[in-house]
Amino acid sequence: MRKTAAALTALCLAATPLAAQSDAFHAGPVFTEFGQIADVTTTMPIPGDASFAVAFDTSTRADAGEINRTLNSAARFINMHVAAGVPRENIRVAVVVHGQASLDLTRPAFYAARQDGADNANAPAIAALLANNVQIILCGQTAAYYEIGVADLLPGVDMALSAMTAHALLQQDGFTVNPF
Repeated sequence: MRKTAAALTALCLAATPLAAQSDAFHAGPVFTEFGQIADVTTTMPIPGDASFAVAFDTSTRADAGEINRTLNSAARFINMHVAAGVPRENIRVAVVVHGQASLDLTRPAFYAARQDGADNANAPAIAALLANNVQIILCGQTAAYYEIGVADLLPGVDMALSAMTAHALLQQDGFTVNPF
């Protein structure tokens, strides 16, 4: 019985978003509506002259009414590093999207037509990310597969020839790929 209760507790925690598990998470200095962060005592200091150029990659679509987890992670990356003292201008972030996540980048009418009339909760997050110089890039091969045209994308979202092309170009520009 005790093992069953422990297993059930572990399962519930695993299914609960991290921010809901602890009061330690709070709004960050750049994005206040998403990308929550926790204050952490570290033993690995960030150099004062640190700069980051990080590309995130996702093919996992958000549930209707939810923000795509990778978009949230990009905001969290910026929030936690600015909070840790890295100047915002020293942080470059891009999000490369392909596969089913492509729908998360579409205009309200296009999204609603494919999500039983639901609002695209990603639209405000994408607008906020773009306003903070985050590049949002859709794989053109995925767009062709899902019949998404440039006109179907939220304003400011770029269309690349492919996700592979986008990553290759970003790497040539000094970006590393974040594995999370």
